[in-house]
Amino acid sequence: MSIHIEKAVPSEEEIKAQYPITEQLKEIKKQRDAEIKDVFTGASDRFLVIIGPCSADNEDAVCDYVQRLARVNEKTKDKLLIVPRIYTNKPRTTGEGYKGILHQPDPEKKPDMVQGLIAIRKMVIRSLEETSLTAADEMLYPGNWGYMDDLLSYVAVGARSVENQQHRLVASGMDIPVGMKNPTSGDLTVMMNSVIAAQGHHTFLHHMNQVKSDGNPLAHTILRGAVNKHGQNIPNYHYEDFMMLLDLYNKHNLLNPACIVDANHSNSGKKWDQQPRIVKDVLHSRSHSDDIKNLVKGVMIESYIEDGNQKIGEGCYGKSITDPCLGWDKTETLLYEIADRL
Repeated sequence: MSIHIEKAVPSEEEIKAQYPITEQLKEIKKQRDAEIKDVFTGASDRFLVIIGPCSADNEDAVCDYVQRLARVNEKTKDKLLIVPRIYTNKPRTTGEGYKGILHQPDPEKKPDMVQGLIAIRKMVIRSLEETSLTAADEMLYPGNWGYMDDLLSYVAVGARSVENQQHRLVASGMDIPVGMKNPTSGDLTVMMNSVIAAQGHHTFLHHMNQVKSDGNPLAHTILRGAVNKHGQNIPNYHYEDFMMLLDLYNKHNLLNPACIVDANHSNSGKKWDQQPRIVKDVLHSRSHSDDIKNLVKGVMIESYIEDGNQKIGEGCYGKSITDPCLGWDKTETLLYEIADRL
């Protein structure tokens, strides 16, 4: 057999016992979960902004960044609901390159996923303690959900995972919003099928147990653009795209029709500096249609302290080592502009 066991990984219960959260933090998460849920059910008209680094590679820089978000959140909380992206695992198209802090707590050292699980839990707990903002992450590995389910308030399923059965079934057992991205091909029916599956209840195999899920009524769509057969980026954040998506929602009669727009990836052609323009275009479409305003609940933005990105080992504090991000000065300006336009 070509798979070799390197070390045993502690159970979810063992890691949580080693790095527990206080009753106070549990109450903060409960309140934040309720506020975010209200956005998706329509009970609140606040606009969701899921924002942060492409990958969270350094605890100090990430917590510094989230503290900055918290200050803006306090000033805009009547209109915005800011959820920091603390993305701890990075999908790689070819399997090569840095796979996130879960794999490598130190990007310059060899993978150590036991220490990675500890590192991500410590980082998210610290961020929550310092800011009272619960975070979002991508569910790259469904089996890891139990290590972080008491901390996260939002989960995204990526474009390369959205067709995967296990992702859909585990999402159906979550009690927080789960966003399903359209696949890289752009086929919206794939994304909608994933939402249908996640909103349903299922019996399936999870951690070597037969389990049953209740269904997740907060499962929804994320538009992130597409790539055609020629490798060209095809954005899907325009008015017509929202109307097409709304027709699909009406056809399937799903609970809590909702959409988040990813302003980067194939919507921007990975041109990170185009994200402010794209966000403003989304807000413009919402202003012209109550149906679209009710459908589009927020945006997703890749942002960090410094503009752009760098190679591993270059040592620039708060600068992405994966995809390029919008720097803090531009981010802060954009957040206030979003609030002013609502």
